[in-house]
Amino acid sequence: MHSANHWGGSFEIYSGAESTTDDEKSRNIEWDKAALQPQHHHLDETQQSWLLYPQETKKKKYVDLGCVSCSHKALKWTLYAFVFALLVIALPTILAKTLPKHKSKPPPADNYTIALQKALLFFNAQKSGKLPKNNGIPWRGDSGLQDGNGTVDFSKAGLVGGYYDAGDNSKFHFPMAFAMTMLSWSVIEYRQKYEAIGEYQHTRDLIRWGTDYLLLTFNSSASKIDKIYCQVGGSRNGSTLPDDHYCWQRPEDMEYSRPVQVVNGGADLAGEMAAALAAASIVFRDNKAYSEKLAKGAATVYAFARDNGRRRAYSTGNDYIEPYYNSTGYYDEYIWGATWLYYATGNISYIKLATEPGFSKHSNALLSISDLSVPSWDNKLPAAMLLLTRYRLFLNPGYPYEEMLSRYHKKTELNMCSYFQQFKVFNWTKGGMVQLNKGRPQPLQYVANAAFLASLYVDYLNATRVPGFNCGPQIYLTGPSSEFRHVTDQLHSRR
Repeated sequence: MHSANHWGGSFEIYSGAESTTDDEKSRNIEWDKAALQPQHHHLDETQQSWLLYPQETKKKKYVDLGCVSCSHKALKWTLYAFVFALLVIALPTILAKTLPKHKSKPPPADNYTIALQKALLFFNAQKSGKLPKNNGIPWRGDSGLQDGNGTVDFSKAGLVGGYYDAGDNSKFHFPMAFAMTMLSWSVIEYRQKYEAIGEYQHTRDLIRWGTDYLLLTFNSSASKIDKIYCQVGGSRNGSTLPDDHYCWQRPEDMEYSRPVQVVNGGADLAGEMAAALAAASIVFRDNKAYSEKLAKGAATVYAFARDNGRRRAYSTGNDYIEPYYNSTGYYDEYIWGATWLYYATGNISYIKLATEPGFSKHSNALLSISDLSVPSWDNKLPAAMLLLTRYRLFLNPGYPYEEMLSRYHKKTELNMCSYFQQFKVFNWTKGGMVQLNKGRPQPLQYVANAAFLASLYVDYLNATRVPGFNCGPQIYLTGPSSEFRHVTDQLHSRR
């Protein structure tokens, strides 16, 4: 692990206030000069009567308080001082402690905060395994405690844990890993915002629940692996046997068998898992041991992805996976995983891979294909190119990476331009939602991903004082009242 700040952000430096030394204090002490002068002896009444010069006839009045005597004037001022202290110090203190306290109510949460909190709660509802007491979903209990039992030869824990996919009880590791990558990215970039709404630790817990599980799906203690478990449960199309689709029931009530899918090749799955573990290692840098464990696991699965004999899609020919989360390629995961590994480790070999021209060519990253501008669990190109654009904007590494980085930066601009309604790349609904999946089912996930990337791009430009970007001959500014900021707000509001 390298200690350099590869994110390129600023560091806050705090300096302690200088303390005053004892010697300095001693120089400021003022001696009581009166104590050093010869003291005049005060005569009593008998002694004064022996004097030859005229005597004062006015006598001072004293009050005898037993062991101490003082003048009326001194006593009067003492009483005044006591009453003053009572009114100024004691009385307000007593009132502050005895009067009922009325705490002002915090302002109501805005709609984005409420939406985010509910979205995070979804992860709690989807948890599999032995649930913690603070899970926050009272109607959920332990489930899937026998997952992978007797199947996984390198872990006594089997495949217990992780997240169920949606309404069924299947655990698909490919999209699960993508969810953990994106969740980690949001925490890395917007930690302060999570803290402001009290969700920072909660989100870290959700990430760790996912990454702990991903570490069970391969031999994370080894430096080289030959298989990855890619799914637990599931169903074949048209099946009439008890399984996750034939039996629609609570995961706590499952009694049918849950098959486990394993692959000996799958560069796409391994590349996405590498991205998830690497990104999470940045989130958990305050836990050195766990962060290093995640980074090591990321390097191991990425090496699996790059193995010549394993370069194929993980879903090919598997009827438990292909109808549901079929992968269309793996070169986008090569770029995605390598970029996150560079950020996590600082190992320059990974940024060389991420900017390898061959990856761009085989993934069609720079071609004008509208579907490839839409980020999803299957297409990491827009997200990977934005992540590399971040690298260029903040760190500006120059040669030999500048050529590919500048191309990815330009393609990122074009991706953002495609989200403008006036360019008619995608259709829009009457309600104002862009149809990034072109009318196919489940449109919201694509809009949510695009909105996240658009917001990041605006923040990157503003942070580096770049005023805007080009869409052909037009220049779009990115300030708070700009047109592109309006588009990102639209994307968010239609999620």
